[in-house]
Amino acid sequence: MTDQMCLVLAGGDAALPVDPVPHPGFVIAADGGLAMAGRLGLEVDLVVGDLDSVDAAALDLARRNGAVVEAHPEDKDATDLELALDAAAARGFTRVMIVGGTAIDRIDHLLANAGLVAAPRYAGLRLEWRTGPSRVVPLHDSTTVEGEPGDLVSIIPVGGSATVSSRGLQWELAGELLDTDSSRSVSNRLTEPTAEISISDGRALVIHTRGTSP
Repeated sequence: MTDQMCLVLAGGDAALPVDPVPHPGFVIAADGGLAMAGRLGLEVDLVVGDLDSVDAAALDLARRNGAVVEAHPEDKDATDLELALDAAAARGFTRVMIVGGTAIDRIDHLLANAGLVAAPRYAGLRLEWRTGPSRVVPLHDSTTVEGEPGDLVSIIPVGGSATVSSRGLQWELAGELLDTDSSRSVSNRLTEPTAEISISDGRALVIHTRGTSP
């Protein structure tokens, strides 16, 4: 196992994170996510997926630069992002940051990606998902959100209801039951530079969006 950060570049939305991406120890491009590597000025170590969205010239360049290409059939049972996360886990990484994967014209992929980020089998990867001004982390036990007072913080239960507590938010939660059929936990706000959020039952995603104060 390694504590180096593995960066997974997913296809879809081209919105780059507002915050700088830390220098990774290993870069995985999930199919069309290869296009983002050039925009971030990074070389890719592994390309994984069915390669239906990869530019042929970019793929050839990645190969010539030493990238391993792990091709899968187009008719498969997992998305390219899931294959990339499995590849990161197989290589022993315990810190994984996902960039991309939020295309609004493929809402099916967007919802599936959210479920993957919160999946119990990936809890050991210490996942973080970044897109534009937002940072998404799965909540399996507890997490800390750091930002500016007024930043939005949403807590979205995944896979069923979740029991959540918080400190440092405008509307505090004290062992509150959040249901998947309610929007109650959307658009809370930081009242301090740091908020602490914990979960005692269930799973959830914590979404911190910067620069949203009035």
